[in-house]
Amino acid sequence: MMKRRLLIVLGAMLGGGPVSPALGAGFAAVVAPPRFELATRAGASLREVISITNGAATAGKYRLHTADFRLGEDYGVIFQDALAPGSCRPWVALERAEVTLPPGGTIRYRFEVKVPADAPQGECRFGILIQGEDPAVAQAGAVQLPIAGRIGVIVYVRVGAAKAAIDVFGPSIVTLNGQALPTLRVHNSGDAHTRMGGFLTGTDAKGIKYDFVPSTLPILPGEERPVYLSPSRAGNDHPTLTFPVTVQGKLEWDDQSTELNERFE
Repeated sequence: MMKRRLLIVLGAMLGGGPVSPALGAGFAAVVAPPRFELATRAGASLREVISITNGAATAGKYRLHTADFRLGEDYGVIFQDALAPGSCRPWVALERAEVTLPPGGTIRYRFEVKVPADAPQGECRFGILIQGEDPAVAQAGAVQLPIAGRIGVIVYVRVGAAKAAIDVFGPSIVTLNGQALPTLRVHNSGDAHTRMGGFLTGTDAKGIKYDFVPSTLPILPGEERPVYLSPSRAGNDHPTLTFPVTVQGKLEWDDQSTELNERFE
Protein backbone atom coordinates (compact mmCIF):
# COMPACT_ATOMS: atom_id res chain seq x y z
CA MET A 1 0.00 0.00 0.00
CA MET A 2 1.38 3.40 -0.90
CA LYS A 3 1.82 5.71 2.08
CA ARG A 4 2.42 9.01 0.35
CA ARG A 5 -0.30 11.64 0.40
CA LEU A 6 -1.60 13.21 -2.77
CA LEU A 7 -3.02 16.66 -3.33
CA ILE A 8 -4.93 16.49 -6.58
CA VAL A 9 -6.94 19.27 -8.16
CA LEU A 10 -8.41 18.09 -11.45
CA GLY A 11 -8.90 20.64 -14.19
CA ALA A 12 -9.56 21.04 -17.91
CA MET A 13 -7.71 22.63 -20.82
CA LEU A 14 -9.23 25.14 -23.22
CA GLY A 15 -7.59 25.50 -26.63
CA GLY A 16 -4.33 24.08 -25.29
CA GLY A 17 -3.84 27.08 -22.98
CA PRO A 18 -2.77 26.84 -19.34
CA VAL A 19 -5.48 26.27 -16.74
CA SER A 20 -5.07 26.97 -13.02
CA PRO A 21 -7.75 26.38 -10.35
CA ALA A 22 -8.75 29.49 -8.38
CA LEU A 23 -7.23 29.38 -4.91
CA GLY A 24 -9.60 28.71 -2.05
CA ALA A 25 -12.51 27.74 -4.29
CA GLY A 26 -14.11 24.44 -5.21
CA PHE A 27 -12.54 20.99 -5.10
CA ALA A 28 -9.20 20.43 -3.39
CA ALA A 29 -8.91 17.12 -1.59
CA VAL A 30 -5.99 15.31 0.00
CA VAL A 31 -6.44 11.53 -0.15
CA ALA A 32 -4.32 8.69 1.25
CA PRO A 33 -3.55 6.06 0.14
CA PRO A 34 -4.09 6.42 -3.63
CA ARG A 35 -4.47 2.64 -4.01
CA PHE A 36 -4.91 -0.60 -2.08
CA GLU A 37 -3.39 -3.96 -3.05
CA LEU A 38 -5.04 -6.59 -0.85
CA ALA A 39 -5.51 -10.35 -0.63
CA THR A 40 -8.21 -12.50 0.96
CA ARG A 41 -10.16 -15.73 0.45
CA ALA A 42 -13.69 -16.65 -0.61
CA GLY A 43 -16.20 -16.12 2.21
CA ALA A 44 -14.05 -13.52 4.01
CA SER A 45 -14.47 -9.76 4.52
CA LEU A 46 -11.94 -6.96 4.31
CA ARG A 47 -12.30 -3.53 5.91
CA GLU A 48 -10.05 -0.61 5.01
CA VAL A 49 -9.89 3.14 5.61
CA ILE A 50 -9.27 6.09 3.27
CA SER A 51 -8.13 9.40 4.76
CA ILE A 52 -9.83 12.38 3.10
CA THR A 53 -8.84 15.96 3.94
CA ASN A 54 -10.42 19.13 2.62
CA GLY A 55 -7.50 21.25 1.42
CA ALA A 56 -9.67 24.21 0.37
CA ALA A 57 -10.27 27.41 2.31
CA THR A 58 -14.01 26.77 2.25
CA ALA A 59 -16.17 23.84 3.35
CA GLY A 60 -16.17 20.92 0.92
CA LYS A 61 -18.97 18.51 0.10
CA TYR A 62 -18.00 15.25 -1.58
CA ARG A 63 -19.99 12.44 -3.13
CA LEU A 64 -18.52 8.93 -3.12
CA HIS A 65 -19.37 5.86 -5.17
CA THR A 66 -17.69 2.85 -6.74
CA ALA A 67 -16.84 2.44 -10.41
CA ASP A 68 -15.28 -0.15 -12.67
CA PHE A 69 -12.12 0.85 -14.51
CA ARG A 70 -9.75 -0.10 -17.28
CA LEU A 71 -6.33 1.17 -18.26
CA GLY A 72 -5.80 3.01 -21.53
CA GLU A 73 -2.83 2.53 -23.84
CA ASP A 74 -1.03 5.31 -21.97
CA TYR A 75 -1.91 3.72 -18.60
CA GLY A 76 -4.51 6.40 -17.96
CA VAL A 77 -7.40 5.14 -15.80
CA ILE A 78 -10.82 5.13 -17.49
CA PHE A 79 -13.74 4.80 -15.08
CA GLN A 80 -17.27 3.66 -15.88
CA ASP A 81 -20.34 3.86 -13.66
CA ALA A 82 -22.21 0.99 -15.36
CA LEU A 83 -21.36 -2.46 -14.03
CA ALA A 84 -18.80 -4.18 -16.23
CA PRO A 85 -19.25 -7.90 -17.03
CA GLY A 86 -18.09 -9.90 -14.01
CA SER A 87 -17.79 -6.77 -11.85
CA CYS A 88 -17.19 -7.37 -8.14
CA ARG A 89 -18.63 -4.01 -7.10
CA PRO A 90 -21.75 -5.69 -5.61
CA TRP A 91 -19.34 -7.05 -2.95
CA VAL A 92 -18.40 -3.52 -1.87
CA ALA A 93 -20.07 -1.44 0.84
CA LEU A 94 -19.18 2.24 1.43
CA GLU A 95 -19.59 4.02 4.74
CA ARG A 96 -21.79 6.73 3.28
CA ALA A 97 -22.60 8.38 -0.05
CA GLU A 98 -21.83 11.98 0.96
CA VAL A 99 -19.23 13.66 3.18
CA THR A 100 -19.02 17.32 4.22
CA LEU A 101 -15.76 18.64 5.66
CA PRO A 102 -14.83 22.06 7.04
CA PRO A 103 -11.68 23.79 5.75
CA GLY A 104 -8.74 21.58 6.76
CA GLY A 105 -11.09 18.90 8.09
CA THR A 106 -10.23 15.19 7.81
CA ILE A 107 -12.32 12.03 7.87
CA ARG A 108 -11.26 8.38 8.06
CA TYR A 109 -13.65 6.94 5.53
CA ARG A 110 -14.37 3.21 5.75
CA PHE A 111 -15.24 0.68 3.09
CA GLU A 112 -15.75 -3.10 3.15
CA VAL A 113 -15.30 -5.88 0.59
CA LYS A 114 -17.34 -8.99 1.43
CA VAL A 115 -16.28 -11.86 -0.85
CA PRO A 116 -19.01 -14.48 -1.43
CA ALA A 117 -18.30 -18.00 -0.25
CA ASP A 118 -18.62 -19.32 -3.82
CA ALA A 119 -16.40 -16.63 -5.39
CA PRO A 120 -13.88 -18.13 -7.85
CA GLN A 121 -10.15 -17.58 -7.60
CA GLY A 122 -9.24 -14.30 -9.28
CA GLU A 123 -8.90 -10.60 -8.68
CA CYS A 124 -11.55 -8.09 -7.66
CA ARG A 125 -10.74 -4.61 -9.03
CA PHE A 126 -12.68 -1.38 -8.62
CA GLY A 127 -12.31 2.33 -7.97
CA ILE A 128 -13.77 4.51 -5.23
CA LEU A 129 -14.53 7.92 -6.72
CA ILE A 130 -14.45 11.01 -4.52
CA GLN A 131 -16.13 13.86 -6.36
CA GLY A 132 -16.59 17.47 -5.35
CA GLU A 133 -20.19 18.61 -5.40
CA ASP A 134 -19.31 22.30 -5.82
CA PRO A 135 -17.34 23.08 -8.98
CA ALA A 136 -14.05 24.93 -8.80
CA VAL A 137 -13.30 27.87 -11.07
CA ALA A 138 -10.41 27.65 -13.53
CA GLN A 139 -8.83 30.56 -15.35
CA ALA A 140 -8.03 29.96 -19.05
CA GLY A 141 -6.75 33.26 -20.39
CA ALA A 142 -9.55 35.80 -19.91
CA VAL A 143 -12.18 33.07 -19.48
CA GLN A 144 -13.30 31.58 -16.16
CA LEU A 145 -14.51 27.99 -16.38
CA PRO A 146 -16.39 25.86 -13.84
CA ILE A 147 -14.65 22.49 -13.50
CA ALA A 148 -15.60 19.33 -11.65
CA GLY A 149 -12.95 17.69 -9.48
CA ARG A 150 -12.67 13.94 -8.93
CA ILE A 151 -10.17 11.55 -7.39
CA GLY A 152 -10.22 7.81 -7.92
CA VAL A 153 -8.74 5.45 -5.32
CA ILE A 154 -7.91 2.13 -6.98
CA VAL A 155 -8.52 -1.13 -5.10
CA TYR A 156 -7.13 -4.56 -6.07
CA VAL A 157 -8.18 -7.63 -4.06
CA ARG A 158 -6.67 -11.03 -4.87
CA VAL A 159 -9.04 -13.86 -4.01
CA GLY A 160 -7.57 -17.24 -3.16
CA ALA A 161 -4.38 -18.26 -4.97
CA ALA A 162 -4.78 -15.73 -7.81
CA LYS A 163 -1.47 -14.60 -9.29
CA ALA A 164 0.10 -13.20 -12.41
CA ALA A 165 1.69 -15.42 -15.08
CA ILE A 166 4.23 -13.43 -17.05
CA ASP A 167 5.85 -13.93 -20.46
CA VAL A 168 8.55 -11.46 -21.52
CA PHE A 169 9.07 -10.45 -25.17
CA GLY A 170 11.43 -8.01 -26.85
CA PRO A 171 13.71 -6.26 -27.11
CA SER A 172 12.73 -2.92 -28.68
CA ILE A 173 13.54 0.78 -28.33
CA VAL A 174 10.73 3.22 -27.52
CA THR A 175 10.89 7.01 -27.28
CA LEU A 176 9.13 8.19 -24.13
CA ASN A 177 9.01 11.88 -23.20
CA GLY A 178 11.77 12.55 -25.69
CA GLN A 179 14.10 9.85 -24.32
CA ALA A 180 14.93 6.62 -26.18
CA LEU A 181 14.56 3.72 -23.75
CA PRO A 182 15.22 -0.02 -23.92
CA THR A 183 11.78 -1.62 -23.74
CA LEU A 184 10.33 -5.09 -23.24
CA ARG A 185 6.82 -6.37 -23.93
CA VAL A 186 5.23 -8.27 -21.06
CA HIS A 187 2.11 -10.43 -21.31
CA ASN A 188 0.11 -11.44 -18.24
CA SER A 189 -1.84 -14.68 -18.78
CA GLY A 190 -2.61 -15.08 -15.07
CA ASP A 191 -5.66 -14.08 -13.02
CA ALA A 192 -4.22 -11.15 -11.02
CA HIS A 193 -2.30 -7.98 -11.86
CA THR A 194 1.38 -7.44 -11.15
CA ARG A 195 4.16 -4.84 -11.39
CA MET A 196 7.67 -5.43 -12.66
CA GLY A 197 10.81 -4.79 -10.66
CA GLY A 198 14.35 -6.06 -10.30
CA PHE A 199 17.98 -5.00 -10.37
CA LEU A 200 19.39 -4.55 -13.88
CA THR A 201 22.68 -3.22 -15.19
CA GLY A 202 23.96 -2.52 -18.68
CA THR A 203 26.44 -0.88 -21.00
CA ASP A 204 25.89 1.39 -23.99
CA ALA A 205 27.86 1.63 -27.25
CA LYS A 206 30.39 3.99 -25.62
CA GLY A 207 31.15 1.47 -22.89
CA ILE A 208 29.37 3.57 -20.24
CA LYS A 209 27.76 1.49 -17.50
CA TYR A 210 24.26 2.17 -16.17
CA ASP A 211 21.72 0.87 -13.72
CA PHE A 212 18.27 0.24 -15.20
CA VAL A 213 14.93 0.40 -13.39
CA PRO A 214 11.86 -1.31 -14.93
CA SER A 215 8.67 0.74 -15.05
CA THR A 216 6.30 -0.35 -12.28
CA LEU A 217 2.96 0.38 -13.92
CA PRO A 218 0.28 -2.31 -13.44
CA ILE A 219 -0.12 -5.17 -15.89
CA LEU A 220 -3.67 -6.51 -15.65
CA PRO A 221 -4.68 -10.10 -16.43
CA GLY A 222 -4.96 -10.75 -20.16
CA GLU A 223 -2.98 -7.64 -21.08
CA GLU A 224 0.29 -7.13 -22.91
CA ARG A 225 2.13 -3.97 -21.91
CA PRO A 226 5.48 -2.24 -22.51
CA VAL A 227 7.98 -2.24 -19.65
CA TYR A 228 10.42 0.66 -19.99
CA LEU A 229 13.95 0.27 -18.64
CA SER A 230 15.03 3.69 -17.37
CA PRO A 231 18.80 4.25 -17.05
CA SER A 232 20.62 6.12 -14.30
CA ARG A 233 24.19 6.81 -13.20
CA ALA A 234 25.62 8.40 -10.10
CA GLY A 235 24.64 12.07 -10.28
CA ASN A 236 22.52 11.65 -13.42
CA ASP A 237 19.00 10.19 -13.29
CA HIS A 238 18.20 10.95 -16.95
CA PRO A 239 21.26 10.12 -19.06
CA THR A 240 21.15 9.89 -22.85
CA LEU A 241 21.99 6.39 -24.06
CA THR A 242 24.05 5.57 -27.14
CA PHE A 243 22.65 2.45 -28.77
CA PRO A 244 23.16 -0.47 -29.02
CA VAL A 245 22.73 -1.13 -25.32
CA THR A 246 23.06 -4.45 -23.49
CA VAL A 247 21.07 -5.08 -20.29
CA GLN A 248 21.52 -7.97 -17.86
CA GLY A 249 20.13 -8.95 -14.50
CA LYS A 250 17.02 -10.31 -12.86
CA LEU A 251 13.55 -9.10 -13.84
CA GLU A 252 11.15 -9.69 -10.94
CA TRP A 253 7.41 -9.69 -10.21
CA ASP A 254 5.60 -10.86 -7.09
CA ASP A 255 7.61 -13.89 -5.86
CA GLN A 256 8.85 -14.82 -9.35
CA SER A 257 11.75 -13.74 -11.55
CA THR A 258 13.54 -14.40 -14.83
CA GLU A 259 17.11 -13.79 -15.94
CA LEU A 260 17.53 -11.08 -18.53
CA ASN A 261 20.37 -10.70 -21.03
CA GLU A 262 19.26 -8.57 -23.97
CA ARG A 263 20.79 -6.35 -26.62
CA PHE A 264 18.76 -3.31 -27.72
CA GLU A 265 19.64 -1.86 -31.13
